[in-house]
Amino acid sequence: NGKKYLSAKYAYEKGLDFLKNQTEEIAKELQSYGVNMNFAPCIDVNTNPANPIIGERAFSDKVEDVIVAQTIVTQAYRSNCIIPCAKHFPGHGDTSDDSHNTLPAVHHDRARLDSVELYPFKRYIYDGYAGVMTGHLYVPALDKTRNLPSSFSRPIVTGLLQEELGFRGLCFTDALAMKGATTKKSDNPSVKALLAGNDILLAPAA
Repeated sequence: NGKKYLSAKYAYEKGLDFLKNQTEEIAKELQSYGVNMNFAPCIDVNTNPANPIIGERAFSDKVEDVIVAQTIVTQAYRSNCIIPCAKHFPGHGDTSDDSHNTLPAVHHDRARLDSVELYPFKRYIYDGYAGVMTGHLYVPALDKTRNLPSSFSRPIVTGLLQEELGFRGLCFTDALAMKGATTKKSDNPSVKALLAGNDILLAPAA
């Protein structure tokens, strides 16, 4: 209907009441179309100012700010009958590449991942929300298989997200048509994503 919404970053910077009100407006608009889920919020901690794809989609480059913002947004969605789906697990904030075009790498060790990239997801899972989107990222501290997207990694999707962190909701892949999910022609990305533990495949490649 032509409504315009501010980016996550600027909505958060305008204040918590504004962020809540904008989320409620988005929820009502989704309801008007018969949609009951939104692939949001983006709870990546955007610590790389040169990040070519996350940027203003993230609330902040500080973990504490992301926690505050995601709590307001997810509660506003739930109060208005919209299921949130947080993304991009295990964290797309400190990348210098766009997963639409290639496979970005995150080279932090596990201690850093636990305290920054994974922390908002831990809080989101603790709060009991039902959807998480797995990103196409190469994170060797979590799975050393060379150039394997995290969305195709059983140690990350099943081992970390579901078993270690205790997520019991639905796991959605990011779009499988993205270049970050490109595999060898002999592989089937949909099969790899399902074997990793994802429940729903978005935009599966032909």
